[in-house]
Amino acid sequence: MRILIVGAGSTGGFFGAKLAKAGRDVTFLVRSQRLSQLQQHGLCIKSPAGDIEIQPQLITSTQIQGPFDIVLVAVKAYALDSALRDMDAAVGPDTVILPLLNGMRHMDVIAEKYGADRLLGCACKVATSLDEEGRIVQTGTFNDIAYGELDGSESERIALVHEFMRDAGFDAKTSKTILRDMWEKWTLLAAMGTINCLMRGSIGDVASVKGGREFATRAIDEVVSIVHVVGRALSAPFLTEAHRLLTLEGSPQTSSMYRDLIAGRGIEADQIIGDLLERATAKGMEAPLLALVYTNLLVYQAQLDK
Repeated sequence: MRILIVGAGSTGGFFGAKLAKAGRDVTFLVRSQRLSQLQQHGLCIKSPAGDIEIQPQLITSTQIQGPFDIVLVAVKAYALDSALRDMDAAVGPDTVILPLLNGMRHMDVIAEKYGADRLLGCACKVATSLDEEGRIVQTGTFNDIAYGELDGSESERIALVHEFMRDAGFDAKTSKTILRDMWEKWTLLAAMGTINCLMRGSIGDVASVKGGREFATRAIDEVVSIVHVVGRALSAPFLTEAHRLLTLEGSPQTSSMYRDLIAGRGIEADQIIGDLLERATAKGMEAPLLALVYTNLLVYQAQLDK
């Protein structure tokens, strides 16, 4: 099988480099700036589990010569529309599209363009970022990816995708509850993003001050109450662990959106916070903390765009 990874940033580059290192047929679809950087320096991962450096197969949108078996979409959510245009020639009748984006809006966008039958659900967990030299830096050791049919069924293509993804240096698994997995990930990202971005600190920073744990608990409960109405029922073990992780004193954990904000980069405010707030509003639900952090992030984004 051949896989096209759309985007060679911190997430797509990480999983793609691992797959290529394991001998899979991996091609990265990139824009001109990243193309030049990777041609000159290669694709490098700095990780506690061991560094990786490869010379990746690279193409731009005009160089796509036909469909791939798998197209893994690994761009920031605000870049999705342009990514779909770039990858269009790579999607054929039997292509499986595997999106690694945050939130759920991207599922509707991709399904509208290519049909829901091309889509698999996917949820990945990895803490990575790009340094100033374009290297992928992994913090922590977790690197999990789960995928499955949206209806929870087993299928031949899931078996083929799993055979391609497994034993490649990260934890890959199939899931019969992939939509719930995705909603749980969104819940965690929205709650953590609210806590980090509104308080401008890590989970531990917030938990250590007077009123911090109470604020974090309110943020979690607000997000969870919305998801239960507009999304999927969340599992009891997930809820217990989410409350523990997001109120843990001494924790250095931060959301990727907060790390982007601190670094002065573009953020996924619309996809992680705004879309959830919009769904809540459509159901007549009040979400004061989400509304507050969303306005806060829009001010930041407007200043960045000047």
